[in-house]
Amino acid sequence: MSPEIQLQGPRSPGEGGGGGGGGGSGGSQPNNKSTRPMGSSGTLQESILPKPNPSSPNKLTLIPLIFVIYFEVAGGPYGAEPAVEAGGALLALLGFLIFPFIWSIPESLVTAELATAIPGNGGFVLWADRAFGRFPGFMMGSWKFLSGVINSAAFPVLCADYLARAAPVLGDGVPRDATVTGMNLLLSFVNYTGLTIVGYTAVALGVASLMPFVLISAIAVPKLRPRRWLEGGKSRDWRLFFNTLFWNLNFWDSASTMAGEVERPERTFPRALLAAGLMTSLGYLLPLMAAIGAIDAPQDAWGDGYFADAAGIIAGKWLKYWTEVGAVLSAIGLYEAQLSSCAFQLLGMAELGLLPRAFAYRAKWFKTPWLGILTSSLITLAISFMNFDDIISSANFLYSLGMLLEFAAFLWLRRKDPNLQRPYRVPMRLPGLVLLCLVPSAFLLFVMAIATWKVFVISAGLTVLAVGVYFVLGFCRNRGCLKFNNGEEMGEEKRQNEERDEV
Repeated sequence: MSPEIQLQGPRSPGEGGGGGGGGGSGGSQPNNKSTRPMGSSGTLQESILPKPNPSSPNKLTLIPLIFVIYFEVAGGPYGAEPAVEAGGALLALLGFLIFPFIWSIPESLVTAELATAIPGNGGFVLWADRAFGRFPGFMMGSWKFLSGVINSAAFPVLCADYLARAAPVLGDGVPRDATVTGMNLLLSFVNYTGLTIVGYTAVALGVASLMPFVLISAIAVPKLRPRRWLEGGKSRDWRLFFNTLFWNLNFWDSASTMAGEVERPERTFPRALLAAGLMTSLGYLLPLMAAIGAIDAPQDAWGDGYFADAAGIIAGKWLKYWTEVGAVLSAIGLYEAQLSSCAFQLLGMAELGLLPRAFAYRAKWFKTPWLGILTSSLITLAISFMNFDDIISSANFLYSLGMLLEFAAFLWLRRKDPNLQRPYRVPMRLPGLVLLCLVPSAFLLFVMAIATWKVFVISAGLTVLAVGVYFVLGFCRNRGCLKFNNGEEMGEEKRQNEERDEV
């Protein structure tokens, strides 16, 4: 991913087949009949646990899920260059070698256990709701959703920037605005056509965007000088260095919001996370080792987009242009994966009764959460035209808050609900799990502590806004202004939808 995106924002997440048209709601439906109003106090409730419908078509299978997770997290080595600029060759290579063990693996293990134990759309929202109740679940959803849609706004802009290199007329004014709008609408329509299309599109985009780096790594072999890997660099920018590592190896939990759309999630999710993890780690390390070892470039040359320049030096302009095209394809894949995550998160929150029931409705033909896609796309489009550097940094802050709550939910569920069926279970007892979560949690606190005062203010404002929305929705629910899922009605629709599917 482009370093501009990486350092400013994350890439940073039912059940299919149910469906009905504009007024029907498909997908995994809750079975909890509690109608406790939003905004009211109470003891911890038993969370709604949507169950995947094995008869539903258009499920995500292993290979598409691997690439969807890959695009949620990385999308290619684009964006790794600032680690070299910030810390030098040796620190960059060590960072991408070691950091997965202290951050990516713990996050992946937590995701694998909870996504298989509670395999419904909404992912981490369901986990927080089951562990701590409705309000923490809603805040988890708000923090993660805001970070997702704000981050997504950078991808159509990136596509427009690269298109402007070929057609300078698209670089400013109305043509640029039209390009950003057109890219947003086009990519949103692809998402509307269903997760099967998105999944196999991710496979194609992944192969096409990674091929330039396979060639870079292969062609560079005769030119490698291993001593260049040991260069320490002349200066250090620790904020840039750690942010680059963090955002290039983060967001393993995002695909959990689509767990209800995965075929046999109890088996598929752990395997997909493992494969995506290996692909991501090697996808960063090998191109970095190739470019650093083959080119005697100064430290300050490793800025935004330097991999394209390195490709040109190693193999010629043809590979430079291919690498730049790969950056556009990567941005498209990142947008599609993130939009799917956001849309199905809203669907899951609606099935849980945290959002109005309309967000659980699915399109008649494609069985996709059309209102979630529309809402996410419109917010993303609006942010695309803003000067949103501080807003995106704040989105990262909010995501960090969500991750702290996610680790807490993981530990609390192990203690509170030890008998919960866990098809995949992290092979540790509670003290070991505390240590597993402690290191990434400390790093989250560090990343939040080095944020600017503007980020603190914006993050606090967005959090207060989310709290206000929660209580406004609770008021609307109590007064009957909006329809919310109450479990019983949604369960009846689920049975009707499953009967239609069987027919």
